[in-house]
Amino acid sequence: MPHKNKNLEVFRDQIDSIDQQILDLLVERGHIVKQVTETKLAHQLPVFVPKREQEKTATFKELARERGIDPSWAEDFLRLIMGSSRQRQSEAAFPRSTQEAKHIIYIGGDGGMGKLYKRISDQTGHKTTSIDKSNWYELDRALKTADMVIITVPIHVTESVIQRLKGRLSEQVILADFTSNKRRPIEQMKAIHTGPVLGLHPMHGPDVQNLSKQLMVACPVQQAEQSKWFLEQCELWGMRLIEAEAEKHDHVMHLVQGLRHFIALLHGSFMKHYDLNPNDMLDYSSPIYRAELMMTGRIFAQSAELYADIVFSNEERRALLLRFFEHHVLLVEMVKNNDRDGFIKEFEQVTDFFGSFATKALDESGYLINRLADRFA
Repeated sequence: MPHKNKNLEVFRDQIDSIDQQILDLLVERGHIVKQVTETKLAHQLPVFVPKREQEKTATFKELARERGIDPSWAEDFLRLIMGSSRQRQSEAAFPRSTQEAKHIIYIGGDGGMGKLYKRISDQTGHKTTSIDKSNWYELDRALKTADMVIITVPIHVTESVIQRLKGRLSEQVILADFTSNKRRPIEQMKAIHTGPVLGLHPMHGPDVQNLSKQLMVACPVQQAEQSKWFLEQCELWGMRLIEAEAEKHDHVMHLVQGLRHFIALLHGSFMKHYDLNPNDMLDYSSPIYRAELMMTGRIFAQSAELYADIVFSNEERRALLLRFFEHHVLLVEMVKNNDRDGFIKEFEQVTDFFGSFATKALDESGYLINRLADRFA
């Protein structure tokens, strides 16, 4: 056994040496990334270029395949490196979509989203002002030079804040909001402002490291051409951009946010009621249930008021939840009646409804589960 261990040490030393070379090459790559960043800034180019990343990934996978390396693993490795590169670029400055700096006011600038976008706007070279309850008195002076006002406050006070802006905005100022509901805030903004109106919904939280690959939903509803520069700025920040009608956005968000977050409360509340400690459950969890438990648990690490605002944001969302509970009662009858055949029938009908998406979901969730198990098992 000692002889075998001694032989192993030779190989381990070689592996350690190769690992150090990999790290040295990553450092060298980082120096080149810095030069890329400087070039992008000089030529006002976006941080994230999807086509370039797709081409790079495809080539890298093929090179890995030629060398007998699993191409899927190689893609993971490359994407980690590229993600780190984007993060480094995001720590520096950003290219600007306009020749001259714009003055952006963030109302609710002391909150998480306000601070995030203010910081990134500052890094881009725009002039920003943060307005919140503590310095509301500074608003009128800031508005004299403002090009854009973005309202980023809790949902339940958004409409009242919009009303406080009535009669205070020049016709050239873009009025926008970050609310996760779009129809009502947009109606209110149009009612008090004759200039450009832009509904925005950043589909991420304030804890992201950078905006690269994050999704921004935009609803340009009034003088859209005037606010085009901000949407171009989002793309230069590396964001994915989707333009949508307010009604369609809200209909989808009822499910994406309202229903999902209430189900999380239902899951967590049931665990509390039956004293199902999440740490104990984790010891007996399959990788997929671990993922589900983590997605539930992360919600309860955040603000209860935030999620209450999302779930109870409007009548349509509450009506959908009530319809969900009515449907739930129908399925409960299967359990009461021990209706195994009814369960299978309903399951198969839903399978038909999901169609090819179910296969896609199986593939993507399998990837997530395997990565999670490998990282945290």
